[in-house]
Amino acid sequence: MSIQVIGAGLGRTGTLSLKAALEELGFARCYHPLEVFASMDQARTWEAASRGEPVDWDRIFDGYRATVDLPGCVFYRELLARYPEAKIILTVRDPERWYDSVRQTIHLLGNTFPKWTVLLLTPQMRVFQRMLDRLGDRMFLGRFEDRAFAIDVFNRHNEQVRRDVPADRLLVYEISQGWGPLCAFLGVPVPEGKPFPHLNDAAAFRAKIHRDALVLRTIGYAGLGVAALVLILLAVVAIRLWS
Repeated sequence: MSIQVIGAGLGRTGTLSLKAALEELGFARCYHPLEVFASMDQARTWEAASRGEPVDWDRIFDGYRATVDLPGCVFYRELLARYPEAKIILTVRDPERWYDSVRQTIHLLGNTFPKWTVLLLTPQMRVFQRMLDRLGDRMFLGRFEDRAFAIDVFNRHNEQVRRDVPADRLLVYEISQGWGPLCAFLGVPVPEGKPFPHLNDAAAFRAKIHRDALVLRTIGYAGLGVAALVLILLAVVAIRLWS
């Protein structure tokens, strides 16, 4: 099994919906950031790739037939070279709305959780966040807060994909177009009676972030309270021993 579909669109262009659609159409499994988050080893591998270290693509994508979103979309040229028969889907949306969506979701994710909770309580999240930071710096040079610059990066990425990929292998696609263009491009029938999946809208994403942040803060503060109590008890014992 090898990669047959490469999603070159950046995050927040409907990539989770595309993942679900591709798997419904038989291109299962489809690689996505969720796959990376489930494996610290995968996150470390992608972080190394962002530093220019060699990558065993077949090992990363073992058992997968498609990939969408980060990290794969950053390396679409390398994937094109490794999987020359694969078709490329460039998911797009209005650039201004894309920026607002990223700022209210992915960017918010990196700034909502207290850093000490990430460092102390969730080592897996720490590795994943480090990978995202490195890939983000690779694309946005640490300037995502500069709206005009970030939107320009988004537009230039999409334009570069259009230049790099032969027209007969490329679908420039908006999720709102539904099954028709996607199925025609992939040469598969439209699923009967199956609504096109629309997943992970910004409002739901933000609500989950805030819920998870609250849980982490609660756990973290409770942990600090226990640690403080232990330190106080140790101090009392030490004082008695030395008195």
